[in-house]
Amino acid sequence: MSDYRRVYIPGGCYFFTVVTYRRQAIFADERNVARLRQAFKAVKAKRPFELTAAVVLPDHLHCIWQLPEGDANYSARWQMIKTDFSRSMTTEVKADAAKTVWQPRFFEHCIRDEADFQRHLDYIHYNPVKHGLTDSPANWPHSSFRRFVAGGEYPLHWGNAGVASADFDRE
Repeated sequence: MSDYRRVYIPGGCYFFTVVTYRRQAIFADERNVARLRQAFKAVKAKRPFELTAAVVLPDHLHCIWQLPEGDANYSARWQMIKTDFSRSMTTEVKADAAKTVWQPRFFEHCIRDEADFQRHLDYIHYNPVKHGLTDSPANWPHSSFRRFVAGGEYPLHWGNAGVASADFDRE
């Protein structure tokens, strides 16, 4: 077993990847995307954080969070989100009494600087195109991309299929 240690920085900015159990496409159902949004809303009301960017794909999601000053406990928030969402699902239960909704862990990366933030933001928004789910980030319904276009941070055509990620033009 590896000696993996999570990095907890109060007020930190983090990129996350969370995957469904055995890559089930539970978010292909719009009702489950709505349930996930509700779980985020409920947890943010109890344990505030800023959801800076996000994309939800059929079997996983990516997001960037900014934690409040003095608070580094993103693990508790993910546990609460996963639990809240899982309670709304009718699904198989494993021998350890856990529902078969989520993989038990998640990936986290502490954002180090503005360039690191931009790389992860681009990764999030290009992900539906990368997985062949759409031909343009602007066409994926479960993404923060259009909010960033409205804010002038991306042109509408950014990331259209056929454009290599290294060739993205931000102008």
